[in-house]
Amino acid sequence: MERIITMGSSFGAKPRYVLHDIPLRTRWALVLLAAPLSLVMTGCVADTQSAESISGPSIAMTSPQVQATSAPLETTESATQAPVYWIGRSDDNTFLYREFRDVPEEENQVTRALRAMMSESPLDPDFFTPWQNPKKLATSISGRNVITVDVSDDAFNSTLDADMAARAVQQLVYTASAAGASSGLIDAGVAIQVVVLVDGHTDFMAFDHVKLGEPMSRNAALVAPVWIIDPQEGSALPNGSVKISGRSTTPGGLLSWQLLRKDEGGESTTYLSGETLAANTSENPGLFSLSLSLEPGSYDLRVSDVDPEDSGRQLHSDTRKFTVSD
Repeated sequence: MERIITMGSSFGAKPRYVLHDIPLRTRWALVLLAAPLSLVMTGCVADTQSAESISGPSIAMTSPQVQATSAPLETTESATQAPVYWIGRSDDNTFLYREFRDVPEEENQVTRALRAMMSESPLDPDFFTPWQNPKKLATSISGRNVITVDVSDDAFNSTLDADMAARAVQQLVYTASAAGASSGLIDAGVAIQVVVLVDGHTDFMAFDHVKLGEPMSRNAALVAPVWIIDPQEGSALPNGSVKISGRSTTPGGLLSWQLLRKDEGGESTTYLSGETLAANTSENPGLFSLSLSLEPGSYDLRVSDVDPEDSGRQLHSDTRKFTVSD
């Protein structure tokens, strides 16, 4: 089967809330670290998938806006959740977005995260992955601060252009390094590299475009300029105060947000909206946070950069759907 995907409370200021009623518009698409630590290579077998074709126009590897910071360094989370990066579209470019996913505990944390990236679908329908579920996948961490990933060649059974192939490889680098950091297998503060082997060999051309086998680091230009961290897509939250958090790659930048709610007839209208600032601190650069008191219902959240040269223009939107229970 062929699938074709064409690409084409805040910091520094109090958020402003505005109640109004506007019809729903079309939804916008919206580590590295490592310490001397060895981990025995583990491998296992998974079912294969049919090859898929993903194509798109050539896209520049850098964002049209200046990016002041890269993805946040992942910290220790849950032993049963893995950070997984996906590819998503924002304006006329594509970037990497992260979700935390429940994963089984049979394998080490890095292998589990990569297997989810290669075999599962994102929670958010705006995201996708070009990777295929491989027959074999194993990872190890060396004392040289290097994660080694050994995967079978069937993982690359998608047809990509050069730009999308580069993003797919960075998707793997981000996921592997994030899993190592969040699981505590590697220490914060030391840059980590990822080496990808294919069936135990170097020099494989990933998706016929990217040569593998040499140490690779995160490309900071590929992380999403704006991304909502919590709530995740499809979350069911308790009634009362709802915490919304996310990150911008522009610390101190102005962000616009809009919350839409479905009425009894199923129509969505704007329920709350406002602006907030991304944090401009060394501890949490780019972080933004909102605390909203919400009634039960279904909500659509959208957060965007405000163009510094045109305050009426919104850029790099990210969106989330969630519900608040009784």
